[in-house]
Amino acid sequence: FTNSASITALEPRGNSQYHGLALQLTKRYSKNFSYLAAYTWSHLMDDSTATANTTLLTPRRPQDFRNLRAEWADSILDRRHRLTVAPVLDVKPFATRGWAMKNLVGNWNLAFTYTVESPEYATVQSGVDSNLNNDNAGDRAIVNPSGIAGTGSGVTGFDRNGNAVAASSAAIVAYVANNPNARYIVAGLGAFATGGRNTLPLDPIHNLDVSVRKVFNLSEARRLEIGAQFYNLLNHPQFTAGYTDDASLAKNTNRNFLIPSNAQFGQYQQFFNSNSRFIQLMARFTF
Repeated sequence: FTNSASITALEPRGNSQYHGLALQLTKRYSKNFSYLAAYTWSHLMDDSTATANTTLLTPRRPQDFRNLRAEWADSILDRRHRLTVAPVLDVKPFATRGWAMKNLVGNWNLAFTYTVESPEYATVQSGVDSNLNNDNAGDRAIVNPSGIAGTGSGVTGFDRNGNAVAASSAAIVAYVANNPNARYIVAGLGAFATGGRNTLPLDPIHNLDVSVRKVFNLSEARRLEIGAQFYNLLNHPQFTAGYTDDASLAKNTNRNFLIPSNAQFGQYQQFFNSNSRFIQLMARFTF
């Protein structure tokens, strides 16, 4: 019995390299104020981020299974810069006054978390079997260094007589970019893709979370707190492939925005949510 269906084999190997520098500045709580500031510079490189097909942002299989070295690049999990500043402030303007002034007017707690993070990068893909190995999953595009950033182009195949022919024609001897000013160009059948993994930047993260709490000291042992938590308070659009507070991947099922010849190329905003403002109310009674 012969099974003529395609067989996919995943080799149990991969390589990665991480370098990082973490700095932290802390002000301990005093005079109703404290803060924590943290900065991380890091560089993560690998050759096989998502072999379990967890995302289409970076193909799970190599472009050329005989040349894993060509997959070595910045990882999709690489976040070169991340800065977080988290101040906490207690507002107690009437701490020495009577119970009503101290608890009804004063006793506020404000907490802020501001995060800035470098963008995630995705892999531009041709969507065709450029290297003719019967697998188009990992075939990347041609990069034009002088092209306009974020733009893509398809190609037209020509025969030896200079006539445009169908994309699948065996008579093709050369391809011409439909837009020679594009940064990313589809590598047609038999063309050599020069692009590496993870070269298309998505949105960076600029996120402000705020927590506001009102504290009522009912007695020495009893306290009531009510408040609200505002995530992405400024409602800053952040079309990231995951969450703004986690270096996660998105299991997207459409890669149109990664194929240079597609009209939706680069328009990842149409495929990811904006992590819009989220408000959460809270109450806590301590006894």
